[in-house]
Amino acid sequence: MKRLLIGTALATSFGAAAFAGSHSNEVKIGVFLGFTGPIESTVAQMGPAAEFAVNEVNESGLLLGGASVSSVRADTTCIDAGAATAAMERLVTSDNVDGVVGGDCSGVTGAALMNVALPNGMVMISPSATSPGLSHMNNEDNGLFFRTAPSDARQGVVMTEILMDRGINSVAVSYTNNDYGKGLADAFQSAYEAAGGTVTLNAPHEDGKADYSAEVAALAAAGGDRLVVAGYVDQGGKGITQAALDTGAFDTFHFPDGMLSAKLLEDFGADLNGSTGQHPSPSVELAANFKSVVGDAFDSTSAFAPESYDAAALIMLAMQAAGSKDPNVYKEHVMNVANAPGEKINAGELAKGLEILANGGEIDYVGATGVELVGPGEAAGTYREVEYVNGEETTAGFR
Repeated sequence: MKRLLIGTALATSFGAAAFAGSHSNEVKIGVFLGFTGPIESTVAQMGPAAEFAVNEVNESGLLLGGASVSSVRADTTCIDAGAATAAMERLVTSDNVDGVVGGDCSGVTGAALMNVALPNGMVMISPSATSPGLSHMNNEDNGLFFRTAPSDARQGVVMTEILMDRGINSVAVSYTNNDYGKGLADAFQSAYEAAGGTVTLNAPHEDGKADYSAEVAALAAAGGDRLVVAGYVDQGGKGITQAALDTGAFDTFHFPDGMLSAKLLEDFGADLNGSTGQHPSPSVELAANFKSVVGDAFDSTSAFAPESYDAAALIMLAMQAAGSKDPNVYKEHVMNVANAPGEKINAGELAKGLEILANGGEIDYVGATGVELVGPGEAAGTYREVEYVNGEETTAGFR
């Protein structure tokens, strides 16, 4: 629930004074994603999506009375916690950013949060760090961490529903050996077995290997109606899929969000026919609106691109609601602008939202994905169900 606002006249007066004082300020938003590493083809759409929101706000000239807004990129690598921590340190102490979109992968996100963001009082809104373990950091993050993608505890249930609805009653699971992979694999196994399914083998794989034949041999020996590949599309997940196809161990797969990008179809084409997957996604109506807003600036349907836009938008709208770019002030307004009550603000309407907030009003940010933040500041989540038919990725529905 939103906190009560002060009277409109007083709020407008206060806002005008605060905004006037910040007119010459520059607002910097860090875009902290894996521009290199195992999901770089996915991040190639996520980064521009976050920057689209930054540019939209900057062009409006309405943030904090006309502050100039810019974005600063930093590379998480997705997998190297040390490199990610150093990159986050540079964003905070050298680039002097006022908020951070990111991280992306769960392990590096947790490391950057605990080692840099928390001691420096920096807000992070992740569009794609989905490990259930991050939900439990809420007691330790001083209200600085949010995410626009749902937890993998939810994704495990959605995976189960998709597979069981298709009569897939036994699967083998190969997961990337990190916080994301293990968290998702465990959440899925728990949900799937509770629904009556059998996981024949739940085994990790390491990224960066040239040969995954041993891992696939063990998965094949265990058997199953389908192979679940909870990995990364530009790394071990691709290797596991390729080895399974090469050996004939499995001919259909199920792909969670870390595998879903245009690169998967580019690499495997019609070999994916009959396979399935899911990733967080807006509804059909919201997806159509987002596409109309961004045009060809980037692939609006790519996994976590809409969530990246929303993460950047929430930071700037919370600043406007607070009348401040200080993370320790505007962090208190993130949940407020994300949820009801208030006037609904869709993707492409950030100027409208900024104006309402400047005048002391309330907004309910819908954005690109139908944002609704629950519990420890994370998205409730809708998933797009994917099926591969005739060498094409198709939408089978939403859950």
